[in-house]
Parts: sequence; structure tokens; C-alpha cells
Amino acid sequence: MKKILSVLVLLSCISCGKKNRPQVIEHWLTDPVANVLFEKQEDVDKTNESELVIAVDAETSFQSMDGFGFTLSQGSAKHLLGMGEAARAALLKELFGNGEKDIRISYLRLSVAASDLNDFPFSYNDLEDSLATDSTLTQFSLGPDTLDVLPVLKQILKINPNIKLMASPWSPPKWMKDNKDTRGGSLLEEFEGIYACYLVQYIKAMKEKGFEIDALTIQNEPLHPGNNPSLLMFADQQARFIGVHLGPAFAENGIKTKILIYDHNADRPDYPIAVLNDSLANPFIDGSAFHLYAGEIAALSRVHQAYPDKNIYFTEQWIGAPGNLEGDMPWHVKNLIIGATRNWAKTVLEWNLTSNPELTPFTDRGGCDRCLGAVTVDGDSVTRNPAYYVIAHASKFVDPGSVRIDSNLFEGLHNVAFLRPDGKKVLIALNDAKKPISFQVKDKGKTFFAELNPGATGTWIW
Repeated sequence: MKKILSVLVLLSCISCGKKNRPQVIEHWLTDPVANVLFEKQEDVDKTNESELVIAVDAETSFQSMDGFGFTLSQGSAKHLLGMGEAARAALLKELFGNGEKDIRISYLRLSVAASDLNDFPFSYNDLEDSLATDSTLTQFSLGPDTLDVLPVLKQILKINPNIKLMASPWSPPKWMKDNKDTRGGSLLEEFEGIYACYLVQYIKAMKEKGFEIDALTIQNEPLHPGNNPSLLMFADQQARFIGVHLGPAFAENGIKTKILIYDHNADRPDYPIAVLNDSLANPFIDGSAFHLYAGEIAALSRVHQAYPDKNIYFTEQWIGAPGNLEGDMPWHVKNLIIGATRNWAKTVLEWNLTSNPELTPFTDRGGCDRCLGAVTVDGDSVTRNPAYYVIAHASKFVDPGSVRIDSNLFEGLHNVAFLRPDGKKVLIALNDAKKPISFQVKDKGKTFFAELNPGATGTWIW
């Protein structure tokens, strides 16, 4: 009996110790002016008070998150393959791993065939004869991607097998287009069914290689035919292509890949709404994708309000070389990490994963010659650029499956909060004012004090 009582007392003490153990609040900071670059801070002060209070309310929830990340372009893959094995392994672990010093990227966008950050434009069904067609797609091949993008992707999946993949085409094969060119032009209606089969074949071919495509956007920047490769695709064309061809082809082949529309700037919310208005296309569409080279981020909410049963994704934003952390980071955190997620986005993706010092490769006649990667790779040397820190403040802490929860805003103090699957909460805040801001964070009975210098971004986890 004494033994039993002793065990019960011991268990009671352990339980009591757990209840009385002080709550650990983790804090990470990037303060460009002070040269603090995504560094873990000392213990959070729980005693100071402030008139400004961010109230976090987990009982009011919004969208679930799929992840944060970048695009793995052919150029990015080639930079990584140019590194020594040990250096590449270390960098990929830092980007995609789950360790203390890793930033845990959880989402990647791929181009279906070439993007404008390739050495040259190509499709998976190019024909030597400019007048030839291949209606049965007998010459389909993943081709150049098997030499760089797919080997790197395989290494990434070994580090994070749960990473989600989105794919976006820049152009169909040029023999399907009215101008017979990789740049601009429109998809001929007579080839829409064949192009749907081409995209089905791509998803199947990737699956055979071990890569599950979670989501497919119909066309990267369909209203920008000046890029190379590119395609002009109006809303009525996109709706017809999905409703008559791609949606039924996915259903017939048992493909569960999500279909996303638009994939362009926030200045034209009328485009995705017009596609969603189409009764044939609507049932096949999971949601709308956006960039922010024009328009306001609040436009994403307009599309959500029009179709609240459809999802919202943020899929691309570039940073121009050479980069300016003091200017780039506050804008991107305010508009993307905070702005996009507060306007229903399930993903936030910056543009290319890596660049080299020469900012190559890029295509002719419209390829991006100033696109700065999250990191610059020069041999085995790695430089972390603004987009790295922007994404790190969210990707390291906001796990896929986290849910955005309510938090109030103040002028100059932008923020967003999440509830993770493990029950922990995350708050990301930016001081967009010109003077330091002190504030308290309140979550039911828990309160802690925080402060940010102008231009600084902080992430708190509790």
C-alpha cells in the first residue's frame, strides 16, 4: 500500500509540475536595420504592458494552409546541380529539412516544360517540322526536365516527402497555337482536347517518376503574351477549356490534381469570377491563383466573397536583383505573408528558389534577366537573399494544415495568426511605421510583451 501511495504522490507531483511549468514563448526576428537576420531571440517578456494589444482569437478561424515556398525553375535546378554533393545536401536540408537551423519549405511550384528561367523554351511535345502535328502525342517526353529539375526534386522529396507540388504551364506546344511560336499567340480551339490530354499525360508521367502533382494552374499569366514562353488566354477560353476538355479528361482518368484558374495579377479579379461563373467549368475548379505585380492584395477577398466555396492561392512574386532587404522584406511580408493570408490564400509562394551571380539562365524575347532567387549560389558559396527571410518567417513555423485565426490590426503594425495542428499558435507581425512599436499579445489568459523596430518582422510561437 505504501508503494502505491508513493507512486500516486509522485504522479501527482509530475502533473503539478507540468501545470506550473512556465510557458515557453519562442521568438524569431529579422531586423534589417540592426542586421538581425532571422535569429532566435531571448525569452519573451511577460511583465511589461502596452496600450496596443493584439488579441488572438482561435475560436474565429478562416482558411487552412497548404504551405509556403518557391518555384523550382530549371535554372534553380542547374545552380544546385553545379554545387558539390556535400554543399548541395547541406543547402537542401537547410531549405527543406526539419532541423533547428532549417526553414522547412513546404510547397514548391514547377513549370510544365519551360518557364522564362530556362536556357531555351521547349514543350514536352516539340516537332521538328513546323507544319506537323501530333494529335496522339506519340512524341510526348519530359525531355530536358529529366536532366535537372527532376533529379533535384527527387533529392528534395527524400528530405521532405510530404512537400506539395504545384505545376503551371507557360505555353502549349507551339504547333497547337495560332502563331506557331513559343511566345504569345493563342491555343487553337481545334487542339483544346489534345492539349487537355497533354496535361493529363504530364501528370501521369510525373506520377510514374514518383512526383504527385497536387495542383495545376491552367496557364501562367494568361494576360501576358510578351513573355517567352507564354500564351494569351482570355477568361471565356479558359472556362471552355476546363469545362469541355480538361475537367472531363481529369475525371475520365481518375486524376485528383486540383484545377486552379487565372494565375495572374490581383488587378483583374473579374477574370477568375468570369471563369467561375461558367456552369460547365465551375464544378471542376478548386480555386483561383494570384500574383501581385499589379492590383491590391485585397482583391483576393473579392473573389472569395463571390465564390466562398472555392479556394484562393498566392503563387508568384519576384524580387529584382540586387535586392534590398530594408525595402523588399517589409513590402513582401506586409502584402504576401500577412496580406495574402488575411485575404484567404492557402499558399504563399515567392518566385525562383535560386539564382547565380549572373542571373542566368533566362530565355530570349522576354525572359527575366533580373530575377533574384531566395539564395544566390556561386559554386559552393551561398548568399541568402530577401525572399529567403520573407518565406522563412512563415514556412519554419506555420505547418501545412494550420488554420488562420483572428487577430486585430493597428496602423503600422500588420500581423496574422495561425493555429497549428499540434495546438501551438503562431503570430507573425511587421512594424511598417517609422518608429519602434511596443505591444502586448493576448490569447485568452496568456499575455506577453513584444516590440519591433521600424521595418522589423517577428514571429512568436506558443
